[in-house]
Amino acid sequence: MQAPDDFDPKIDLAEQLAPGLRRIVAPNPSPMTYRGTNTYLLGTRGLAVIDPGPDSPAHLQAILDAVETAQQITHILVTHAHLDHSPLAAALSDATGAPVLAYGDAMAGRSAVMTKLAAEGLAGGGEGVDAEFAPDVALADGAVVTGDGWEVTALWTPGHFGNHLAFQWGDAVFTGDLVMGWASSLVSPPDGDLTDFMASCEKLRALPARVFHAGHGAPVLDPHARLDWLIAHRKTREAAILEALRHRHETAHELAQRIYTDTPPPLLPAAERNVFAHLVDLHGKNLVQPDGALSTKARFALVSG
Repeated sequence: MQAPDDFDPKIDLAEQLAPGLRRIVAPNPSPMTYRGTNTYLLGTRGLAVIDPGPDSPAHLQAILDAVETAQQITHILVTHAHLDHSPLAAALSDATGAPVLAYGDAMAGRSAVMTKLAAEGLAGGGEGVDAEFAPDVALADGAVVTGDGWEVTALWTPGHFGNHLAFQWGDAVFTGDLVMGWASSLVSPPDGDLTDFMASCEKLRALPARVFHAGHGAPVLDPHARLDWLIAHRKTREAAILEALRHRHETAHELAQRIYTDTPPPLLPAAERNVFAHLVDLHGKNLVQPDGALSTKARFALVSG
């Protein structure tokens, strides 16, 4: 796992990562965003901006300042509609005339069970939803976007968020918040769905990728090993939840307190969301059942026999 002190980029300054690829880190560090959101500039003449980032005039100016002579921004690609990734897309589009491309609006791609939970009043946690987000162009899974000397394939990868896309560029993949090196991805219902998350990890696992460029943190240089760790990590959490429920019926809050013993108190609400995501997934597998309606306040038990 990436050590926190190993990644300390200069904020709002473009850094070359590879031929035709630069990164600008936004000025929005936090426990949820690490050093800040990674904005990527892909191309050498006509540029794609991947994840413009939060609503920050300073970051907007940093992106525009990174456009060199004879370059122009022609595409704006958004991995997902969280407040640290998508809000600046509209202002950047206004400034450049480039269209915004994404899977869909903030509600697109949400699974049936999460749609039902949201309708019953469950609100999202974590980074916050950019409810106003809507792309100019909706990208289906597998859609190919071609620019000036570059080409990416959009991969629908829900789990962290329903409208989450990864973008494959040769043997590199821009993974948004689905796979990061510095931390495991937050899965917070109703925006996140663990069943979808595990399927999306397996989908990326099948790619012949050399490197993942994540939404936060340093490049992931051994992507298959990282995915193996994430999948195993989730299975370990699942096993811990099932073991705890062997002894007593518990809520997501009680389970988080019991399982996440080394987690700093400010991050325990996110841990509770992760536990609830597991409980929803286990309920879908008919392994646990709530004492009433499926909700964050329900007390869960193992399905007998």
